[in-house]
Amino acid sequence: MELNGAQTLVGVISAIIAPQLPVRLLKLCIWTRWTSGIGRFNQEARIVSPEDDRIVCQNQIAFQLANLDAHATNVHFFAGIQFDQHGAYHVEIRLDDELRLRYPLTIIPAPVTH
Repeated sequence: MELNGAQTLVGVISAIIAPQLPVRLLKLCIWTRWTSGIGRFNQEARIVSPEDDRIVCQNQIAFQLANLDAHATNVHFFAGIQFDQHGAYHVEIRLDDELRLRYPLTIIPAPVTH
């Protein structure tokens, strides 16, 4: 966060190059921004395995929007996440237990250099 309160994103990714497995990240942040709603909400962010059979990590944030012009920026912090295989893991964003967004976070092998 900057001195004026503005948030700056650095290192926005959609894939992770893994020279070897497992690969462990010290910190991964997932940002969301909500607006045009009124009420109290519970947001859950999770990362699921490529087979969709295992939740790698998850956490929740409660927030509220006071009016239709209000906004909320939520940041989920994950520490020490380990990815055990290559492939497309999926980030899921749920709002009040309803899936609202799902996108891939791909773990790819590092290119072989000779």
